Amino acid sequence: MAHMALTVGFDLDMTLIDSRPGIRACYQALSERTGTYIDAELAVTRLGPPLAEELINWFPAEEVGEMADLYREMYPSIAIAATPAMTGAGEAIAAVREAGGRAIVVTAKYEPNAKLHLAHLGMEPDAVIGNLWAEQKAEALREHDAAVYVGDHVGDVRGARTAGALSVAVATGPCPPEELRAAGADVVLGDLTEFPGWLSDYRPARA
Repeated sequence: MAHMALTVGFDLDMTLIDSRPGIRACYQALSERTGTYIDAELAVTRLGPPLAEELINWFPAEEVGEMADLYREMYPSIAIAATPAMTGAGEAIAAVREAGGRAIVVTAKYEPNAKLHLAHLGMEPDAVIGNLWAEQKAEALREHDAAVYVGDHVGDVRGARTAGALSVAVATGPCPPEELRAAGADVVLGDLTEFPGWLSDYRPARA
């Protein structure tokens, strides 16, 4: 089995980390700080898209940029310690390494905060690229020659397909398996505990 130079990309929120507790707490803190109602329980059911796409539901358009900056400033002290790894996340990254490959993280999250999450949880990918959503993720996937991209959202599927990478979806986020398949996912797994077994059988087309 040839895995030489295989690069696998991973999404972060709801793929490698269960970011709901931390994000919920951060939205609640932002609501208290600004006096603006935010339904944090609703917001964490639709994680994936960039922060601004959620904030526009609660703040006037002209305030979204300022509120995003405030949220990101508050985030490290509120959200990092509250956020656990998804089951199987560490093992998934280890499986790529054991196959002789590289594991990178490509996420829509603000890159410095993404790096804080990974460091806190002891995950050490080969690269972390933030601030990219959906088709934009193809930029980083192509740059790092990723053959596979693993994510939980239809936006991740679109990013993989735009990059010409194999789309491996995990049904641990807001999108159910049938929605991921309809979006064009090549493989749909229940969660990352199934990833090492899948990877052991994977034959890269370029190998």
